[in-house]
Amino acid sequence: MRILLALGLVLFNAAALAATSAVQAKPAAPAYQLGAGQLGLVVNKNDSLSVEIAAYYVSQHHLKPEQILEISLPTDRVWITEGELEQVKAQIDSHFSPQIQALALAWSKPYRVNCLGITYGITLGYVEGVCSNLGKPTPESPYFNHTTTQPFTDLGIRPSMMLAAKDLPSAKKLIDRGVAAWGNQPKGTAYFLTTSDKNRSSRAVLFPPSQVVKKPAIKIENIVANTLKDKSDILVYQTGLASVADLETLRFVPGALADHLTSFGGMLTDSSQMSSMKWLESGATASYGTVSEPYSHPQKFPHPQVLLGHYLFGATAVEAYWKSVAWPAQGVFIGDPLAAPYRNLSPFKQ
Repeated sequence: MRILLALGLVLFNAAALAATSAVQAKPAAPAYQLGAGQLGLVVNKNDSLSVEIAAYYVSQHHLKPEQILEISLPTDRVWITEGELEQVKAQIDSHFSPQIQALALAWSKPYRVNCLGITYGITLGYVEGVCSNLGKPTPESPYFNHTTTQPFTDLGIRPSMMLAAKDLPSAKKLIDRGVAAWGNQPKGTAYFLTTSDKNRSSRAVLFPPSQVVKKPAIKIENIVANTLKDKSDILVYQTGLASVADLETLRFVPGALADHLTSFGGMLTDSSQMSSMKWLESGATASYGTVSEPYSHPQKFPHPQVLLGHYLFGATAVEAYWKSVAWPAQGVFIGDPLAAPYRNLSPFKQ
């Protein structure tokens, strides 16, 4: 993985984000523009909850009929086959116009294709050989830390995110937070926790130092602790544990991002660990988790500074999260893809 230089947002000194073999020049600030008019919504017509979630999403984000695609997926299992994925991808490619740059998937299961996350499969296709040796690196995403604001136009891919929810009331709350987040410029805090679990704290070296950021007005807190408790200003919460305690004591700002580095957080409906859906149920607006054993490769999880940097530049949740994972094959992205709390702010404008 190449050296990534900060976008001038998090540390304001173009500090290196990860140790690698080649140096990349500091990119220009992206002018993010992805909005509701460039999002495609994929619905599983065999799943009544998927249909209900999609209907509410359309009403709240004002999507047009041509932005909606109904497909048939199984509802009795959490996986689909490679052949079923090929059929879905063919339907997506034939239905959506080139204007559609990203996708919302209105279901919680199926969430994987063999050992790969379904958002990866739909976005980048199936990769042979990953499942036979999960301890190895997986292909680097061409979208990782990229400056493009039009991924389908520039890269030929549509990053996807699952509107994952256990029921319709939960889905409505999630979508309402996504709508409320747009351009609301929250004065929140990004919390990065290094826990006592050394294996699951493998990305702690990538956490930004504690500081106060003036534009946009946020705080960053780098903490050594196993949990946050009684916080009401959470913009980002990243940690490393199999299960995160005290979520019921927390309040997240609309558009908040939260994830925990653990093996099976992306097993959304049947995980032996804490499902990433728990973050959404607790008030976050987007999250990420892996569906099969990733080992502790930090590249298989969201890079803290890349995630925060792009989000503060005005990226939507689907853009910021996708750009933050170098090796996303085993992961799933969940939440409202259109959450963009900093869309109308450039940190370089005085």
